[in-house]
Amino acid sequence: MKTTSIRLFCAALVLGLALGGCAKPPTEEMNNAVEAVTRAENDADAAMYAGNALARARDALNRMQAEADSKRYDAAKTYASEAISAAERAIADGRAGAQRAREEAAALVAGLGPLIAETDQGIKAAQAAGLPLDFAALGREFDTARNNSDQAEVALAGGQYRDALEKGRNAQADLNSINQELSGAVMAVSRKK
Repeated sequence: MKTTSIRLFCAALVLGLALGGCAKPPTEEMNNAVEAVTRAENDADAAMYAGNALARARDALNRMQAEADSKRYDAAKTYASEAISAAERAIADGRAGAQRAREEAAALVAGLGPLIAETDQGIKAAQAAGLPLDFAALGREFDTARNNSDQAEVALAGGQYRDALEKGRNAQADLNSINQELSGAVMAVSRKK
């Protein structure tokens, strides 16, 4: 009886080891996850505009590897799937973010031309009217605004949308500041009359 129990125990142990040894890591899924995350990391738009989704993809990839190292292959497979989904989302979000930035930068740059012309006319009119302003300082500020506008156009043409936005906003702020100063001088002269 004891011999039969020992044999059954040994058979169960061998069977358990054999079944446990059959579990294999989800190599294909894991490789696909690594490729997907690498693709997202190398996508300039995803890196620039979809940092959160890219971070989720990296996190899922790290968890996948930890689960695989612990031989929890079902969990590793789940995290591999999550990493792939998050990487694909990062690429899609990156493209959408780049499109939004491109459109915003293009609109900003397009609006700078008329604002520059308007500001130039205002400066010339203020000079002709003899308004008490520091026209040398206004001229330097105006030149800086035009330079920023030119740099914004170059950045936009080169696909550097964040730079285009930054330079464009700087130009717009300088031009608005000049126009406010011109308006203030006109109001001050009007009050004296």
